[in-house]
Amino acid sequence: MRYVTLSFDDGFRESSLKTAALFERYGLRAEFNVVATSAEKDPVTFGDWDLWNALAARGHVVHPHGYDHTNKTTVPFTEACDLIQRCLELFAENLDGFDPGQAVFAFPYNASTPELEAWLPSVVRAFRTGPGSPINPLPTRETVKLVTAGWQDAEPWLDRSIEALLPHEDAWLIYCAHGLDGEGWGPLRATYLDALLERLTQIADLEVRPARDVLALASASI
Repeated sequence: MRYVTLSFDDGFRESSLKTAALFERYGLRAEFNVVATSAEKDPVTFGDWDLWNALAARGHVVHPHGYDHTNKTTVPFTEACDLIQRCLELFAENLDGFDPGQAVFAFPYNASTPELEAWLPSVVRAFRTGPGSPINPLPTRETVKLVTAGWQDAEPWLDRSIEALLPHEDAWLIYCAHGLDGEGWGPLRATYLDALLERLTQIADLEVRPARDVLALASASI
């Protein structure tokens, strides 16, 4: 089986609403990685907890992307840990049903350190980072590190990543996207995403799923 996870970062309000609607058109669930305090600073651009709860109630997955967007490789280990813990606390307080044991922490800038990678599995199910190939092996119960990639010229690189996935019988593409239609870094077009989802849902032995679902399938397997 092949899986594709399109992982949308930063929590842009309008883009998230468009993305959710497109995924729902094809009976799919989207994955959003949310900076916990962005809406406090810019409630027009970024979604708030009301939005994330509403999207989660519709079946979409909301993961933590940080207390703020600090690059965790640029601060001391203890400060990075504190920022992550504060993020998880806000998620627990504000996102209905949030379970850190099922959460995937998406590192801002896909930037982590060996020390953080060793510590994080004690507080979340897994983490998403880079750099590296976005084509991962199928996970096991022990899998905690998910490798992703994303490019500013997002659409052709996503096309190439999908073409690289297709020859594999068992593999998992995790692609880091952001906004739609000019919003955010390296945005996709909504029309492109619509056509892409339509195409992916027609490929045999390929499923578009949030990372949490793919990890849950691995945990449930014997």
